Amino acid sequence: MAGVGVNEFWQRLKQRKLVQWAIAWVAFAFALLQGIDIIAQRFNWPGAVERYLILALAIGFFVMLVLAWYHGERGAQRIGGAELLIIALLLAIGGTLIWRLGPAANGPHAAPFVQAGSPDEAKRNPGTNTAPDSAAGAPASGLRVNAAAQPIPAKSIAVLPFENLSNDKDNEYFVAGMQDLILTKLADIGDLKVIARTSTAKYASHPDDLKTIGKQLGVASILEGSVQKQGKQVLINVQLIDADTQSHLWAQDYTRALDNVFGVEGEVAEKIANALNAKLSSAETARLAAVPTRNEAAYDLFLRAEYQTNQAELGAGNPLMLATAIPLYRQAIEKDPDFALAYARLSYAESYLTYEGAGGQDAVQLDTRARADAEQALKLVPDLAAAQLALGYNAYWGHRDFDGAIEAFAAVLALRPNDPGALEGQGLAQRRLGRFDAAIASFQQAFTQNPRSSVLAANIASTYMAMGRYADAERWSQRALTLEPRNIAAKENYVQSILLGSGDIARALAAATGDSNRLKVGTRAPLLIYQRRYREALDLLDSIPVNVPDPFLAYVVIGKPQTEARLLRWLGQPERAKSLYEQVLPQLRTQVKMQQGIDVGAVWNRIAEAELGLSHAAEGLDALAKSQAIASRSNDHLSAPRLMQVNAAQYAQAGRPDLAVPLLAKALATPGIGGDYSPVMLWLDPHWDPIRPDARFQALLQQYAQYKPAVIPAPPSAH
Repeated sequence: MAGVGVNEFWQRLKQRKLVQWAIAWVAFAFALLQGIDIIAQRFNWPGAVERYLILALAIGFFVMLVLAWYHGERGAQRIGGAELLIIALLLAIGGTLIWRLGPAANGPHAAPFVQAGSPDEAKRNPGTNTAPDSAAGAPASGLRVNAAAQPIPAKSIAVLPFENLSNDKDNEYFVAGMQDLILTKLADIGDLKVIARTSTAKYASHPDDLKTIGKQLGVASILEGSVQKQGKQVLINVQLIDADTQSHLWAQDYTRALDNVFGVEGEVAEKIANALNAKLSSAETARLAAVPTRNEAAYDLFLRAEYQTNQAELGAGNPLMLATAIPLYRQAIEKDPDFALAYARLSYAESYLTYEGAGGQDAVQLDTRARADAEQALKLVPDLAAAQLALGYNAYWGHRDFDGAIEAFAAVLALRPNDPGALEGQGLAQRRLGRFDAAIASFQQAFTQNPRSSVLAANIASTYMAMGRYADAERWSQRALTLEPRNIAAKENYVQSILLGSGDIARALAAATGDSNRLKVGTRAPLLIYQRRYREALDLLDSIPVNVPDPFLAYVVIGKPQTEARLLRWLGQPERAKSLYEQVLPQLRTQVKMQQGIDVGAVWNRIAEAELGLSHAAEGLDALAKSQAIASRSNDHLSAPRLMQVNAAQYAQAGRPDLAVPLLAKALATPGIGGDYSPVMLWLDPHWDPIRPDARFQALLQQYAQYKPAVIPAPPSAH
């Protein structure tokens, strides 16, 4: 009887032609998706478009089956109430799926290794084509990063580098300063879209093809200029050009004495606003007219300091140049104690240098001075956007007050709604608070104002890494390297996204090329270590001289000998390792005193490794306890899970699987760990070798078995 029922049902299906309709629908859907994929890549559509289309086609499949069942046998007729009810239910269910599943694909829990049941809100911590045209051209598939892909606002402008017409080429700082001051004044006009200096810095002063540049930067107009300084006289020429037609919209010369050059930037900005029909509020008009100082000596010192700070930020600039800028700002303030802008920019430079390791200065004192200088700037000029920006970066860089940073950046954006520095800072702070989607949105908005910023592209890449979205991270890292091939952070992101996403060490090694000491110590040597090629890693480190100028001295002075000591231990030479640990331990203890609350958890972890390497088990475990206490109370969704993981690694080296495995499991389950670690590393990282046979570690391997890499290094005994 059952067989008869099945045959009868099959006959009814054939009569209603459901099988034919189903096959036709699948063929149609497949062809449509192939065509849409090609179009999406060509026009840089977001990936969500294809996801929604797939869900719509899936829902349509069931709607088609309902209609075919009712009409396949009897021909065309009116749709009855029962059919409408079924179709309505299918559409309601499908709509719910689209609403629920669509955003999830881009959400903070897209990280593939976050365990089910983890909290919704995390509780934790910045082969390339380098041709200029491709650098500003279409991005990789799925990434909407090209300003030209968006409609170009009529009230938009880019200020190209001014030409130095002076006989003395040492006046470059003055020329760059005039350009930057005009750009800053233009940024005060909320009705204008103004491209950031870092995106225009690599263009020529008077390029031939302004139309292409306008498209690359996403602007309708371009300001060109030149400055000639001779003795006490300054001639400034500026011309506003329509980027599309290359016709002049406005031009003017300004001849001023050095003691009367103050305020020319405001005049230029107001003329440009009028030429572009930009509306000015009364507050904006007042800010344009405001003069930062009327002291000639203070003005000159300030411009010299600004040149150093800007050079520290551009491209592969050396952050230690900030140490040169800081005394120049202070000298400018000595000349004019009411110079609020100098206080604000001084604070920014001090906070930036603090973040970069303080350049040998006391980080806590530097951070304290930076805070006081930002507050003094606000006291002098309460609505100074540069002062609020400095306050925000002091909160972020100086003492990890991420909520305070967001509050300060919001104050900047209230004055300048599209300020790229504030948008980037806001994204950095949001990321640290675990608000990854919001951070991506902030970075993307900043990228619209700063479309040639390799740093911004690298920040987007590292945010996607934290979310476990390694394919997106790879593409954005490539974008960053296209914009600036010497961006070491972008290169590190690119290599890490390959390693953590696939566990393919060979491919990661092929990408980890370059002469940077930081790249060799921090990226290439670890990859050799993951392959258990300890001797080759040691030879690589030996080839790096210690006493060389390097912006990232900590990587060489401390990182190199500590990594060498670790390798010597794994090569069975503990006595040689001990001599190196004895060398770095005093330096690490000095770092703890100088840094105090600033990333001090990581320093305690390095101290723990050195103590354990010296066979000081009690001291090593005590240092680990200090490090883990800092991680446990941290609200930093980037550094806290990483700190948990490296602490777990040291517990493993100490032979304490009872402490290592639970901490490692917690780190892997914490959103944000993806920027530094992923489950593939359970099979690759030699730190786990001492506890690999332990049943608890084996259970962890089983839990993450789906992430097991295709190639696993041979056990240490084979080397």
